[in-house]
Amino acid sequence: MHRERGGGPLAPLRDPDLRPVVAAAATLGAAVGVFGVVFGVGAVAAGTSVLQACAMSLLVFTGASQFSAVSVMGAGGGAGSALAGALVLAARNGVYGLTMGRRIRGPLARRLVAAQLTIDETTAISVAQREPHAQRVAFWVTGISAYTLWNLGTLAGALLGSAVDPVTFGLDVAFPAGFAFMVWPLLRERRGALAAAIGSTVCLALVPVAPVGVPILCAAVGVLVGLPAPAARRQDEERGERVP
Repeated sequence: MHRERGGGPLAPLRDPDLRPVVAAAATLGAAVGVFGVVFGVGAVAAGTSVLQACAMSLLVFTGASQFSAVSVMGAGGGAGSALAGALVLAARNGVYGLTMGRRIRGPLARRLVAAQLTIDETTAISVAQREPHAQRVAFWVTGISAYTLWNLGTLAGALLGSAVDPVTFGLDVAFPAGFAFMVWPLLRERRGALAAAIGSTVCLALVPVAPVGVPILCAAVGVLVGLPAPAARRQDEERGERVP
């Protein structure tokens, strides 16, 4: 069992048991930074300023919601449609918060920072660890590296997007490519593929008749088939699998 240790922020690097955790967390944070560049380029191409793109990354820090909001507004949708779609995608972070609240404790200020850093990547890598101390290390290393590199990536991408013509260099496909990359691993599972098929069918059917942004909101009905049935969830818990 790992005990709480002193030694400052570099202490996990001196612990041979935690070095792989730190390395994996930092690598995941770097991958998030690459998507930050994609977001920055796409946000400017969709009509936002460099300052607006950077402010969104600093304050929102949830990639799927940011991609969705800027995509809707870039296609001519209103702020209401963009916000509604972003909130639907961000709702999962509330569930992550319930999961991480049992692992990240401390003063209010620390928990507020942790709330801002609670996203898919930080939750996934934290719950994958067995020891409570390793869970906290994984969360904080991933969260701090991802937040820092996501925002630096957004700035770099926004500056790049404002300096060149996105269409000429093919950068206007940054958002579709980013979404495809995020969704692709989920398509390997039957439920994920079915959810994608339902969502895309609903969206395509509504595009000719519904206002911009509404088809995306309605396509969210596809996620319902991805939810595990209560019986299957109980079986997973009985087998000792951690279900967030």
